[in-house]
This record gives sequence, C-alpha cells and structure tokens, in this order.
Amino acid sequence: MAAHLTGSGRYAALHFSCETGEAAGDDFAEAQRAILAGLRRAAEIHLPSELHPPPFPAAPNSSLLSAALTAWARACPRPLVLFFDEIDALRGQSLLSVLRQLREGFPDRPAFFPASVVLCGLRDVRDYKAASGGNPERLGTSSPFNIKVESFRLGDFTAQEVRELCAQYTADTGQAFSAPALSRLFELTRGQPWLVNALARELTEKLAVPQSEPISVDHVETAKERLILARATHLDSLMAKLHDPRVRRVIEPLLAGDVTTSDTYSEDVQYLRDLGLCAVNNPLRVANPIYREVIARVLAGSVEIQVEAEPKSFVLPDGRLDFDRLLREFTVFWRQHGEVLTAGVPYHEAAPQLVFMAFLQCVVNGGGFVDREYGVGRGRIDLLVRWPYQDQEQRRWQLHAVELKLWRENQADPLSDGLVQLDGYLERLGLPEGVLVLFDRRAQSRATPPGRFEQALTASGRSVTVLRV
Repeated sequence: MAAHLTGSGRYAALHFSCETGEAAGDDFAEAQRAILAGLRRAAEIHLPSELHPPPFPAAPNSSLLSAALTAWARACPRPLVLFFDEIDALRGQSLLSVLRQLREGFPDRPAFFPASVVLCGLRDVRDYKAASGGNPERLGTSSPFNIKVESFRLGDFTAQEVRELCAQYTADTGQAFSAPALSRLFELTRGQPWLVNALARELTEKLAVPQSEPISVDHVETAKERLILARATHLDSLMAKLHDPRVRRVIEPLLAGDVTTSDTYSEDVQYLRDLGLCAVNNPLRVANPIYREVIARVLAGSVEIQVEAEPKSFVLPDGRLDFDRLLREFTVFWRQHGEVLTAGVPYHEAAPQLVFMAFLQCVVNGGGFVDREYGVGRGRIDLLVRWPYQDQEQRRWQLHAVELKLWRENQADPLSDGLVQLDGYLERLGLPEGVLVLFDRRAQSRATPPGRFEQALTASGRSVTVLRV
C-alpha cells in the first residue's frame, strides 16, 4: 500500500515498524528515538532521496516524535502518509506519549504534520483514543481517532487462497504440501492472515523439513504446537485482552456454554469481531481452533503449573495413553485442590472446566493433542484427545472424546442432556464410546466426596463413562 501511494506521485508514504521501541518499556524518550531511527532507515531504503526526512530537530523528550514529523512534513514536497506497524509493541508511557503526540499534531496536517497516519495493530480505534487521553465513547468529536468509527480488519484468506500461497512456495522451492496438510493448515487458522503466515513460516523455516520431503499433516500439528508455546507477539497481544471486561463478557459465557444478555453485549461482540477474536458471522464462536486452544491454555495456565502429574507415567508399555488412570488421577487432584483452584481462575463461570483442561493438557502435552469445542448456548465443552502410538511399525491414533458439563444450583441432573449431546459428538467423530464429566456445583453436593464413576448408554447404544465430581 505504501509503495503504491508513493508510486502514484501524489504522496510520500512509508511503512515502518514500532517493534524496536518495545524494549524501552516506559522510557518514552528512548522509545521515540527507536521509532524515529526505524522510520529514517525505512525512508532511506524505500523512498527516493527527495522525499527523505531532514535531520530531526532537537526537542524535549516529551515531543521528539511530533517535532521530527513536523520538520519532515514541512520539508517534504508531498503529503506524508505513515503506517505505524506493530504499534501494539509499545507499552505504558511510551504508547501514551506517541498517541498523544499524534493526536496533538492532527489539526496541523498536511502542511505541518503527516496528512494521514495508519496504526497497524490489534487494538480497536476506541482503545487508541482512550490511550491518548480521549473518551472512547465519544467518537463523534473532533479528534484524529474519530476519522473512522469502525476499525478496519484485514479479511481472512479462503481455503483456495491458502492453497495458492503454499503453491507459490512449492513453485519456488520444489517442496510440496500434502493435501491433508493444506486442509489442516486452513482448518487450524480459518485463514487468519497472521496465523497462516506464522504457521507456514514455522513449517518452512523453523522446522527445517528437508525439501525433498513433502510437508505432512504431522508437520502442521507440530508447527501449531510450537507456535502456541512460543506465544508470539500477535498471540500475546490478543491473549492480554482476556482481562478486558468487554472481552470477558463474551468469552466467559462462550467457555461455559451459557446464553447471556446485557446492555452492552452486542457492542462487546462487535469489539471482539473487530479484534479478530471471534468469527465475523453467526453463530458466535472463537475465530479459529488456534485461538480457541490458546484462550483455554492461558486462562488455565495458573492451574497447569500446579499439576504435579508426570506425563510419562500415563504411557502404557505399548505406547498407548492410560486414559482410565488419567481420569482416576484427576479425581484425586480435584478432591485435594479443586475448590482452591477454581476460586483462583479468573473466569469463574468456566473454572471447573478450565481446571480439567489444565490437568489434561499437562498429561497429554508433548505426546498428543487436545482439540476443544465450545460456544454460546452449547451447555458443554467437547474435548477430543488424540494420542499417536506405534502398532507394528505403523502409526495409529488413540482417540478419546470427553464432554464437560456443570450441574448448577436449582437445575435438574444434566446427565440425560449430557448423554444426548455426547451421543451426537461421538457420532460425528465415529467413536463407539466416550466420557461425560459432570461438575456438581450445588451447595448440597459438598457433603458428598467427589469422584464417583458410573456407566451409561446413549440412545444409540454408545458406552459412556460418567465421572461425577
């Protein structure tokens, strides 16, 4: 976009990153110097010499950026258009200083300040206005953050576009993607541009798969796990939003499977869609499986670090996962720590489910995978544990389907509903049996020690292990 605008002959447009300012933290003067150094370097590389910025004038620490941009706007023969990429990398006082200077210079454009500024990041336009000192609810007043009431979000790639992107890599290197790998790549990312590129980069650069070997679905799974564990800036920025009340009002009922209404619910949902956390169409859901998994892991992170179970001890001699033992060990863990841990989980309505997922992740992590499904009005969380093992030199998959449900005060026993729901999940997966975990949150249940196993059958005859905790 910047190159196109500059090439039109009407503007001097420049794209540069603010990421180098991240290390400065709250040292706003150092952050500004880092940004200006990156800006000058980018200008010298991408702009013709007559559009380069002049020497930046001396200025107080509080206005280094605005002084530099004013000097450049005055000297440049064309209006300036600046793309501040990775603006989210700035934190605290550094972000506040940059945004307030941009806001202050707005009335002086285009002769004495950039004609247009694009802030590229994960924040909504209301967040930038609030961070710069404005009222995020008053988007109709004269402010640079009122130019656009709605945030612009780069659209997701289609499955065909993902295939075309990977085909370009294949054409350049000769390394092919298997059809299942391409399908899984799109399934995990749902075409989210940053995730597609990050996962592809993990596959083609960091995993170092020999170019003579096609990229397989197993490689995609490994790359996904590495990407989640690395918690790149994009994922970290999104997950930091989980503590935002607007995000919590949407994500908590999504996790709990509840239906909710509030005066701000529609606005909250739109905010999450602007961020890219939720899919843009109905039904309301987390945008993609990677976000879905990261959300659950982040919220359960404080629990997972307290699980002392040794993952290797759950692996049978033939390489299979001892899932029965996993369930028994969880009941012991829940008896000892359940109430304390659920009290400390930030999303209280989904706390028991998050504790179970933390325990499960700790045991399965490194050897297998956990797929999660949750959403508004579902009344449950569905989990699929996939565990690979070798059988006579052939790789096979051990699959376990688990449904998590809550039994709340003044509700009937959810067993019958759970069996119906689990039956449908098992049918979709093609599995003959599953596990239903019922968390009894009624006050009267505290008199009975948790951890009772039962056996049940679904209407279609599938076997279900019921765990009441």
